[in-house]
Amino acid sequence: MQAVILAAGMGKRLRDLTRNNTKCMVEVNGVTLIDRVLTQLSKLSLNRVVIVVGYQADNLIEHIGHRYDDVLKIEFIHNPIYDKTNNIYSLALAQDKLLEDDTLLIESDLILDDKLFSLIIDNPYPNLALVAKYQTWMDGTMVRIDEDNNIVNFIPKKAFKYSDVDYYYKTVNVYKFSRAFMEHKYLPFLKAYCSALGNNEYYEQVLRVICMLDNSELKALPIGEEKWYEIDDIQDLDIAQNLFAPESEQLKLYASRYGGYWRFPQMLDYCYLVNPFFPSQRMKDELRANFDILLGQYPSGLSTNSLLAGKFCSVQQKYIIPGNGAAELIKALMETLEGKIGIISPTFEEYPNRREQGQRVIYRPDSEDFHYDVEQIKNFFEAHPVESLLLINPDNPSGNYIPFSKLLSLIEWSEKKGIHLLVDESFADFSEEFPDNSLLKDSILEEYPNLVVIKSISKSFGVPGLRLGFLASSDERLISEIRKRLSIWNINSFAEFFMQIYNKYEGDYKKSAQYFFEERKRFHEELCRIPYLKVFDSQANFFLCEVLPPYSSAELASSLLKDYNILIKDCSKKQAFEGKSYIRLAIRGRKDNLRLIKALEDLAR
Repeated sequence: MQAVILAAGMGKRLRDLTRNNTKCMVEVNGVTLIDRVLTQLSKLSLNRVVIVVGYQADNLIEHIGHRYDDVLKIEFIHNPIYDKTNNIYSLALAQDKLLEDDTLLIESDLILDDKLFSLIIDNPYPNLALVAKYQTWMDGTMVRIDEDNNIVNFIPKKAFKYSDVDYYYKTVNVYKFSRAFMEHKYLPFLKAYCSALGNNEYYEQVLRVICMLDNSELKALPIGEEKWYEIDDIQDLDIAQNLFAPESEQLKLYASRYGGYWRFPQMLDYCYLVNPFFPSQRMKDELRANFDILLGQYPSGLSTNSLLAGKFCSVQQKYIIPGNGAAELIKALMETLEGKIGIISPTFEEYPNRREQGQRVIYRPDSEDFHYDVEQIKNFFEAHPVESLLLINPDNPSGNYIPFSKLLSLIEWSEKKGIHLLVDESFADFSEEFPDNSLLKDSILEEYPNLVVIKSISKSFGVPGLRLGFLASSDERLISEIRKRLSIWNINSFAEFFMQIYNKYEGDYKKSAQYFFEERKRFHEELCRIPYLKVFDSQANFFLCEVLPPYSSAELASSLLKDYNILIKDCSKKQAFEGKSYIRLAIRGRKDNLRLIKALEDLAR
């Protein structure tokens, strides 16, 4: 068995990274792609490795040098017209080598888990392609396979149909071919194809022709959830560095992304907090049906969208502002308010991070579960006066909840003290008092002009990608100041349309709350059976848990990511936890929750 690596291309989409180097010399976490693959191949007992070079060939050859002489016999083939041809010509240049041995064909812009090479070599079928189930990040050649894993068709870009993606597999661009297949099938067709259509084509086009025969002999080997990535541009490189980071760095790298985990579709995300039961399918169908017009149209300005926000929340337009997520409104609010702000810690850090440390007055509950009540808040801030006071209800990450009647007493106390009370009710719809516990009512806002209500729509409505949030107050001076800090078009057309149609689906939303209450109860019972977790009560869509020996929170989070591809929130770095081991687990749907529970049970053995 030999390996042939195609490494002649220019890699223009990687810009400065390939200005003076070929694509396979790009580094992923400090190791070049070519060094990684040669190290992997050195463990396979190959007779030789043939590298087809072109662009920056001298640099590549010099880089490889003689470092692998003890473990690999490396030969080079030059493609002198790499800038006028494609990989079909590079492969054709190696045809004499392909007639001498069975071949492992590899493209040089790949990064793969070590076990994938053993997987394809150890498989008994002589002609085989590694394939992965289609995911949204994938580009290039797709295949369709039958129930026996025969490749029945290669799908080039021009023939790709989104309606068929459930049946597509992406070629990983690692193939195994027998010498006989090359001699009697592939190379004769390659010669004819190049004669008819030229050299600026892809070698998979020849495989496509062969697969149209009754017996092509080419099988697919699906790789399941094994890791790989094809690096064509800087975004690909960024993702590959996360996927293949050292275990000690991986959790930190994922956490620093703050989302975008749809780029890692096999990952199960237990950090970000959204309703698993809404929007309903009917609502998503309506959004989908209007996709084209929403994509091609400007949204309305801030004034019109304030009207829609008022309709959505049943408050007057003059009292409410929609935002590009609650984060935009939080920033504007924190910049507008003056004086010291009272903060109950631990909490959602977007608020305190927007104020100077000297402006923060921190109350830390001394209870084991970080829960607190209204009287404790009053007593602390009586002794430590502030101009503003923040309450997230239910709180994040503790899940502490102050009932509606008690909350009203805190609002009255704040009014008497001349304190702006900021209540973030982003998680309020997950509490068992829903739907009767919202402060977004004209009567409440008008009675208490000191009150500011913030609500993220991402969480309870399950639409974080829309970036929509609200801020409401009858303090018209404050509302006016915050409006000045926002752009005319601060939300997009999809968020605007969501507000417009929501009332039709309000019944579905209330049903989703009931489904959620049931799932939270089941999930809580299951988590409580995990021996190394102490689970605290929560009225939100997550649970705060203390991690007990034999694990620390960092060790547990790292093991879940490495071994189960599950991402959880390690809270030990939050200042209030003083380095102790706490995690926060989102509450997802039944299927996902069972997968997490199974992983936690496995780690208990």
